[in-house]
Amino acid sequence: MAREYGSVVSDARSQSVLSTNKVIRNTYILLSASLLFSALMAGVAMATNAPPMGWFMILGYFGLLMMVHAFKNSPLGILFVFALTGFMGFTLGPILNSVISSFSNGSQIVMTSLGGTGVVFLSLSAYALTTRKNFSYMGGFLAAMAMILFVSIIASMFIQMPMFHLMISAFVMLFASGMILFETSNIIHGGETNYIVATVSLFVSIYNLFISLLQILTALSGRD
Repeated sequence: MAREYGSVVSDARSQSVLSTNKVIRNTYILLSASLLFSALMAGVAMATNAPPMGWFMILGYFGLLMMVHAFKNSPLGILFVFALTGFMGFTLGPILNSVISSFSNGSQIVMTSLGGTGVVFLSLSAYALTTRKNFSYMGGFLAAMAMILFVSIIASMFIQMPMFHLMISAFVMLFASGMILFETSNIIHGGETNYIVATVSLFVSIYNLFISLLQILTALSGRD
């Protein structure tokens, strides 16, 4: 009886490990594809000199994000992942064109931001995956940070102080880094079993990391 019980427990653990590894594999495959598609759409926006989207960007983001969550258990969810990441990539085009045209080293700033984002993401993901530490305890802290960020961003619309905006960008970088650790840990420990939701969460963190790093570098660079 004890042996049969041990066998059942062992099988359950094996199934859990296989399921977790499948979520990790599917998440990073979809994330890689969505990042490439986002980069392609950013290139299209740059080539066509697309104008900034303003508030439409926020409406489009939340609308597509709702569709992703609504169809997260359906093949349509993958389609909406590409719609969301492609849309976010397209919104980057005007920002990148502005940086490149406004700064003598604009292209270098963009590439440095891209490289820095890649290094931070890969380092944090590798740390979480190799150590398999559980970062679920960060959930409450990150929720508090999100509320502070929301209030700070609203305040930044009325407080036109470069240093204040720079502090927000640094805070976003810290928040995005924490979210990467938190979400990766969630996948490893079975807290997140839907690879579509996990992909979008990691993509948004990478996007925010890139934008905040870009803003910091432009603030520290000399404008023509």
